[in-house]
Amino acid sequence: MTDPVLQAALEAPVPHLFGAIQIDFPDYTLRLLDGSGELVIGGQTFVGADALFGVLDSIGTHEETIGDEAPELTIGLLPPDAASAADLASGLMQGCTVTLMLGAFDPTSNTVIGTPEVVFYGEIDVPTYETSEASRSVAYTVVAVFERLFEVREGERASDGFHQSIWPGELGLEFMTGTVKNIYWGAKRQVGAQIGRNIDPAREWFEGAP
Repeated sequence: MTDPVLQAALEAPVPHLFGAIQIDFPDYTLRLLDGSGELVIGGQTFVGADALFGVLDSIGTHEETIGDEAPELTIGLLPPDAASAADLASGLMQGCTVTLMLGAFDPTSNTVIGTPEVVFYGEIDVPTYETSEASRSVAYTVVAVFERLFEVREGERASDGFHQSIWPGELGLEFMTGTVKNIYWGAKRQVGAQIGRNIDPAREWFEGAP
């Protein structure tokens, strides 16, 4: 729900709007505005140009739909040098949270009016580094946190290797080979599915597995 004070400012004849973005990197929090200057939002200072990672170049539009894909947007940054660009494009940035806000401010006092509205909250999916003779840029594809609802538990196996990757040193599946029983690992058994009997008596203990 939009803050009533902000709503009133947005309904003014000539509202002064701003966009702000916060990216929580592993060891640094980037807070940028979509223009020059600076604003204090929630006690934190947002700037038009960050000394370490540069300026905001663009924010792609996003839309909410009903289907099997979560909303996403693209963010373009213009880092000041090659080292900063390499840091931004690092795989370590994948999964970092991104918050996009929209608000209004008073140009006379340079203060934020009300509480900015969070219009998008997600995490970095894919960073892309582009360079040319004239410029360098890093673009992020950012997916909404709802993307995690579509994750599947792939690669899970009723095997000693996978079992010990989760519980190192636990040897319950050390001699598990050629299991004919259909084991639904991390999921419920399908209604009506048939389960065969394990032909190895040494593995009878596994009959009670979910």
